[in-house]
Amino acid sequence: MSIETVSETKCFGGSQGVYKHASAATGTDMTFQVFIPEHREGDKLPVLWWLSGLTCTHENAMIKCHYHQACAEHGVVLVGPDTSPRGEGVPDDEAYDFGQGAGFYVDATQDPWAQHFQMRRYVEEELPALVADAFPVDMDRQAISGHSMGGHGALTVSLRNPGRFRSTSAFAPIVSPLNCPWGEKALTGYLGDDKDAWRKYDACALIEDGARIDNLLVDQGRADDYLDDELKTWLLEDAVRKAGMEAAIRLHEGYDHSYFFVSTFIAEHVAWHAEKLKA
Repeated sequence: MSIETVSETKCFGGSQGVYKHASAATGTDMTFQVFIPEHREGDKLPVLWWLSGLTCTHENAMIKCHYHQACAEHGVVLVGPDTSPRGEGVPDDEAYDFGQGAGFYVDATQDPWAQHFQMRRYVEEELPALVADAFPVDMDRQAISGHSMGGHGALTVSLRNPGRFRSTSAFAPIVSPLNCPWGEKALTGYLGDDKDAWRKYDACALIEDGARIDNLLVDQGRADDYLDDELKTWLLEDAVRKAGMEAAIRLHEGYDHSYFFVSTFIAEHVAWHAEKLKA
């Protein structure tokens, strides 16, 4: 599968690249970004997958997260896909929380979304295979993280793929789309009215149904405007407690939902993942 290089820029001794390819999963061109730290020729580096939130493209985290220095220091590759298919003929919605920029990392089953909105297959299967073939990554040392809708994606991708990721983290994740307006709107639109079909896209439901992961870290700001209605971090706290699953869920006074919050703690997350990703 061919990859088009959109740009490559030296950063903290490494390379921040943007790439494009024709996706079989979405039937569209997809853009993704990769930061590769400076390394010796022939080395294979651990990889941290980053999933972004509503309205984001591949670019938001690349510009606003400020992960580069930490990834360079710890020798971790970071890969960030777009949040949905885009382009001519791809359906969209006028609202910010549905359609393009709001793929929710699901495989849609409802028209007109099903033809292109196959983001679960894209992030779980197609993009990892592409990255493994084209970049100096060690696929035996993977971690995953994300923000908001991307935090939901990181949690659910990890829970559905036990053993793939040595560590999982999230910033202000949507922990239960079954129980919030964002999730109800998106999952109804993409998957239909059968809520049993939603459970594989709900972190709390997956844990309730027996899924488990090791090494989970979640950061949430107490001043987040979406905490009470959309994020409901306490539902994840209840789910992991009832399951007897270890998790570090940290609440931070004064922090909101923005990338200012994410950038404050991203270096801690990268260092935490790097420790788990040691050979």
